[in-house]
Amino acid sequence: MATFQFDFVGPERTLYSGAVEAVQLPGSEGEMTVLPGHAPVITTLRVGVIVVTESQGNGKRIYVRGGFADIGPTSCTVLAERAAPIEELTPESIDRDIEAAELARDATEDQQKRQELNAQIVQLQETKVLLKL
Repeated sequence: MATFQFDFVGPERTLYSGAVEAVQLPGSEGEMTVLPGHAPVITTLRVGVIVVTESQGNGKRIYVRGGFADIGPTSCTVLAERAAPIEELTPESIDRDIEAAELARDATEDQQKRQELNAQIVQLQETKVLLKL
């Protein structure tokens, strides 16, 4: 199968760089799958899991908390606000993220920001359930 270059950059380190067959992204408008030859798109990401398919039956899962994806026909680059390999997640780390979002929500008067933070809290709780943490 054809491949394309995928680069995933978190705030502290590069989490992935290499040729892949497909990448599933938690886009802000919904889940999307990137394949070779994809039309150029820039999208924001929500809290979720990026699934990288290196080859049939072989891949990786990476937790992402916000960021951007720059998609083109021959490459996809993700710049994440926060990210970690699934293996590094713990219930405590997700709980800390939920607590931080709740504190930020309670500290703001901006209704739009409160709605965004409420959505982020729900996404974090769903992620914790999906990952069985």
